[in-house]
Amino acid sequence: MNTPGIISLSNLTFSYDADLQNVISDLSLEIPAGSIAAILGPNGAGKSTLLHIILGMLTPKDGQVLLDGKNLSFYTRREMSRLVGLVPQIEHIPFEFSVMEYVLLGRAPYLGILQMPSNEDYQTVSEILQALKLTHLAHRVVLDLSGGERQMVLLARALAQQPRILLLDEPTSHLDLSNKGHILRILRDLAEQGVTVIFTTHDPYTAVLSAHYLILMREGRILDTGPLEQVLRSDKLTSTYGVPVRVVKVKGHPVILLDETLT
Repeated sequence: MNTPGIISLSNLTFSYDADLQNVISDLSLEIPAGSIAAILGPNGAGKSTLLHIILGMLTPKDGQVLLDGKNLSFYTRREMSRLVGLVPQIEHIPFEFSVMEYVLLGRAPYLGILQMPSNEDYQTVSEILQALKLTHLAHRVVLDLSGGERQMVLLARALAQQPRILLLDEPTSHLDLSNKGHILRILRDLAEQGVTVIFTTHDPYTAVLSAHYLILMREGRILDTGPLEQVLRSDKLTSTYGVPVRVVKVKGHPVILLDETLT
């Protein structure tokens, strides 16, 4: 029996053009259901590309993606929208949606053609806005919000889909310390509820604060993957970033430092 939320990638190879160098090469991994996995690596490592392949927005040249043991190609759009939610790093919003209207778009996979959202849909969105501390913004225009507020609204829209798998591209990049801590706590709560969470980041400390599982990427390849405590090592991070990095413990908690003594 397949565990809801499990993700399996086998021998993925991808390039944006057949004549171009591969962005991802022969990549395989399995992400446990109900875990928080951080894809960690420098800019250009292929992190965002990997998310888009998992979502089905990009098609690999070789290899396969299995979600809940089922090949990605066998899911309908509606099924995928109910299964997987995406929080992009940046999204162009063409209309002057209010926050409530924009988050309600996340309920589309549950609506029929031309069907209006029900009272239950509005209740679901209201509860999500409350959980994310966005209720006071419900009637504000999304385009008028700060970058950090927009990021929280994008998360709210994805949660309105009620997905079993949540993908986030650099989810804390526009957030202040307070909202960064808040969003990471939300991700931990979701994992406890059985949601599989995968996020990209170039910041090792963001991974330390929340991830159970770490995927180190560089130049389209996985350098290492596994439980955080096994992968978070000075030598592995140094190989990932190409600069000397040291992992030290402060009161039992790992801290990531650039090791200037080795430069």
